[in-house]
Amino acid sequence: MWAFACGVVASGAAVTEHWPLVLIGVLLAGPLVCATSQAVNDWFDREVDAINEPQRPIPSGRMPGRWGLYIAVAWTVLSLLVALALGPWGFGAAAVGLLLAWAYSAPPVRLKVNGWWGNAACGISYEGLAWVTGAAVMAGGAMPGGHSLALAALYSLGAHGIMTLNDFKSVQGDRQMGIGSLPVRLGVNRAARTACWMMAAPQAVVIVLLVLWGSPWHAAAVAALLLAQAVLMAWFTRQPVQRALFYSGFGVPLFVAGMMVSAFALRSAVVA
Repeated sequence: MWAFACGVVASGAAVTEHWPLVLIGVLLAGPLVCATSQAVNDWFDREVDAINEPQRPIPSGRMPGRWGLYIAVAWTVLSLLVALALGPWGFGAAAVGLLLAWAYSAPPVRLKVNGWWGNAACGISYEGLAWVTGAAVMAGGAMPGGHSLALAALYSLGAHGIMTLNDFKSVQGDRQMGIGSLPVRLGVNRAARTACWMMAAPQAVVIVLLVLWGSPWHAAAVAALLLAQAVLMAWFTRQPVQRALFYSGFGVPLFVAGMMVSAFALRSAVVA
């Protein structure tokens, strides 16, 4: 939902003039598409969740039979119907996001068995496509500009590292079920360093781009946020399994804040 908001801000359009579409987009980016992704993941990973998080509704048995699958299908259909109101680019972004949600968890594709591919799918869905949807909605369904698409791509790449943080809590279950998350493939220490580089490198490129695009103060703000993240990253990598949740709670918001600063940089350029 934050990525959708960044796309809206980056467009430079007045939100008050398009508030019905913004409301539809917020519902789509958050409760609908994200809920669909979670429902699909919960159903197809119920055996893993039974090991890592047995309190969840599906593995615990509180949701009997195949209702978990039916809910995932229902949310997918509802999301596509809502996306029809967002124009061709908004609908296309939503459709790709839903496709990736199913490809991430459902066989035979099941991207999550490879931490590189699975985390890339999540990063594209949660950051890039949501940003593009927000920008497209405010542009009346047209394709967003090149600068906006570049930032969406970079923050999607950075989100790959954020997705790795979520894998530290399920290393034991992933090993048992043959899911090759990066902590399983690389070991927890190398995976932690990889996640940090994946988050930091795209932000460094964003800083350079903002300077080149004539927004030095916004670039300085993103640099300060990245420096704060670097301090937390150094602390996190010393005990990644124990500290991943803490870093997700305090480091990731700094990443998101940088996204919003970058969006305001584009907005300032558009309005000017």
